[in-house]
Amino acid sequence: RQTAVQLTTMGSGTSAFTEDELQEYRELTCFTIAEILHLYSIFEALDPDTVKENRNARISKQVLLANVPELSSNPFRDRICFVFSSSGDGALTFDDFLDLASAFGETASRDAKIEWAFRIYDFDNDDRIGKRDLKTMIHYLCGLESPLDEKEQIKSEYIEEIIENVLQEGDLDDDGCLSFAEFQLIMTKMPDFLDTFRIRF
Repeated sequence: RQTAVQLTTMGSGTSAFTEDELQEYRELTCFTIAEILHLYSIFEALDPDTVKENRNARISKQVLLANVPELSSNPFRDRICFVFSSSGDGALTFDDFLDLASAFGETASRDAKIEWAFRIYDFDNDDRIGKRDLKTMIHYLCGLESPLDEKEQIKSEYIEEIIENVLQEGDLDDDGCLSFAEFQLIMTKMPDFLDTFRIRF
């Protein structure tokens, strides 16, 4: 029986992780050891020399989006990189990348996915989702280059109508925005949320 460390040496010639490190990753994420090693192989391939020299190396957002199609095809790709970036600049370490993959994984809990979704959609980072956040979200979903460009391709009246409908349903305390609890309640009523909040690597 091969140990976890022996498995990490396949194809690379050197051990990337100890048994304890892999076990800790397994306990902190929704992945098996084999899946963790698969994700590491994806991450290492982005910049092999740098990552082999420093396992904690950061891969820039530009490199990630240019080489990880599962991520670059997501309309919220830029925001996702920034939210999961421990350095706050969109660059990801392997730990950041693993957190991202875990949050969007098939076995992640609904509560965990809702928490990450709230952070992604809270574009101004004020711990609530206001009208400006909702407007930005709509633009991202529609694939517009400039989320807040005045030359928007969708009529402002239609966007405002969508925003008002969302707030009318979810803004229970009438303060003009969605708290996490209000957002969570909306998400629990969406049967397809778990399927849409998913990235397969």
